[in-house]
Amino acid sequence: MDFVVGLPRTQKGYDSIWVIIDRFTKSAHFIPVKTSYTAATYAELYIARIVSLHGVPVTITSDRGSVFVSRFWEQLQKSLGTKLIHSSAYHPQTSGQVERVNQILEDMLRACVLTYSTKWDECLPLAEFAYNNSYQKSLEMAPFEALYGRRCRTPLNWSEPGERVTFGPDLVTQAEEQVRFIQENLKRAQSRQKSYSDRRRRPLVFKEGDHVYLRVSPMKGVHRFGVKGKLAPRYVGPFKISEKCGPVAYRLELPPRLAAVHDIFHVSQLKKCLRVPEEEIDTSQVQIEPDLTYEARPVKVLDQKQRSTRRSTVTMYKVQWSEHTEEEATWETEEYLRTKYPGFLPSTSNEE
Repeated sequence: MDFVVGLPRTQKGYDSIWVIIDRFTKSAHFIPVKTSYTAATYAELYIARIVSLHGVPVTITSDRGSVFVSRFWEQLQKSLGTKLIHSSAYHPQTSGQVERVNQILEDMLRACVLTYSTKWDECLPLAEFAYNNSYQKSLEMAPFEALYGRRCRTPLNWSEPGERVTFGPDLVTQAEEQVRFIQENLKRAQSRQKSYSDRRRRPLVFKEGDHVYLRVSPMKGVHRFGVKGKLAPRYVGPFKISEKCGPVAYRLELPPRLAAVHDIFHVSQLKKCLRVPEEEIDTSQVQIEPDLTYEARPVKVLDQKQRSTRRSTVTMYKVQWSEHTEEEATWETEEYLRTKYPGFLPSTSNEE
């Protein structure tokens, strides 16, 4: 389980996606949610959307998000007989399946939003459908077939004469077009993720007493649907390794200002420091959260352009972010900036 957060708020109030993956069949559920939901609300959704369809899981792997470590959630899973497994601090690879799906999902939704000018929550059902019916090399079949033991009929079958009469020509044409489009983007996203993962599979090795830098990233809420992608991570430290906690996990000696941060980290979050303390990076200006994120805010508009889609024209701004250089600027939609950062852009004549 994991969340894609910080999305533009929809008319229904959704601003996040709860991503739930079955480890065995790789089938997925993409559930639109609100960050204001309590653990009790998530429990109700979990029973209604997961347990009612698939039964009670043996284990659940997640990060240490507030929902997943809440007493209510832990007591619920204990009563159901489900074991909870939490990843080390900000190491999404512990639940690698869901993290990879998160990236693929973002690619699919970004393409749909820019192409069809629809809200991201309207794209979710077809995105889930397309993902669950895409061929998985490790399974040698689609997740739907692995789960139900048969292939799924898709909207692409509706083009048959009898089906077209049943559903109506407009619905058939629209569904066919969107499913094909999502499937094409899904294949490209899966290919990019595989290439990226293959390049990063050689972990570093450290020993007790070594000094390392710790990687921190902009909060997940920063322009998840930005045309240029997320802001690059940065490093803070160095910190001394006090203990090796496994083949690829280390405990760090953190200063008091980082007391809220879990002190065990996966090797992918670390970078070796060669000279101490000459290479110390000042962190006093960066407020680091317990999940190893910091808030980056827009500080300057560098450029502006119009992006035409099939149905409308979207205004885009090239934005420089706090703690980042002009070279790291990203293109963001006007709607996103006005919704997420009201007051940053000058008011339009309609708003005055």
